[in-house]
Amino acid sequence: MITRTTVDSWLRPSSPPPSEPPLDARERRTLWFEITIVLLVTFGLNGVYSALSLLESALQPGGLSEQAVALNPSRSTQSFIDLARQLLGVVKLAAWAALGLYLLWRSGLGPRRIGLGRTQVRDGILPGVGLAALIGLPGLAFYLAAVALDMNLTVMASTIDDHWWRLPVLVLWAIANSAAEEILVVAYLISRLRRLGWSENSSLLASALLRGSYHLYQGLGGGIGNVLMGLVFGRYWQRTGKLWPLVIAHALIDTVAFVGYALLRGHLSWLP
Repeated sequence: MITRTTVDSWLRPSSPPPSEPPLDARERRTLWFEITIVLLVTFGLNGVYSALSLLESALQPGGLSEQAVALNPSRSTQSFIDLARQLLGVVKLAAWAALGLYLLWRSGLGPRRIGLGRTQVRDGILPGVGLAALIGLPGLAFYLAAVALDMNLTVMASTIDDHWWRLPVLVLWAIANSAAEEILVVAYLISRLRRLGWSENSSLLASALLRGSYHLYQGLGGGIGNVLMGLVFGRYWQRTGKLWPLVIAHALIDTVAFVGYALLRGHLSWLP
């Protein structure tokens, strides 16, 4: 049975990691430069673009729910060019994830220390499935409510044409999204803010707000929903130090959304 004590224990951050020597002014400045550059070439700049997209949508005639946005659109009318561009997008996200891993490794936080060790994969499967259910099902209800309240655009998970490669590519997109977001937005950003002396709650909030910002193109509902997801995922990592469950959960959520939409679109009247 879940008691108030259990909930309060979960909401409180865990004990911070062992303290490291404080940074001097030059080291702090260098670390801020690194964070700024990483965010400008990855999700931080995406957040700015998403905010502008939301503003543009809000200025269009009619409500937000009357407009649609595709998460995985076709990128060419030519099948082989579309495939190539889809794969390049996947590679870009994989490169972002690799950048985060490399910078963490250079600072002494290898994959095992952030919860991505090879031997830790198995331990992450069941918690990952549980987190996927915890976030995915309420997330769908939240999205439907946001659309009904005209706070969200109508989201089409995929508008890729029915090519032979469509479903495998959608799975690759789900995995790449998951790896890039959880490595950069959770492990990288929170650990870097810790190093700068931020509290666990402050670094968690910053991570969650970043996650919400680059989903604003979907509407206010998408932004708020992803902030809530970021709070849950970030706190889980802070308390357990395990990143595999987050990567697995995120990949499962996106795979079900992308592949399920592609297979059911045209067969269910309520799907756009």
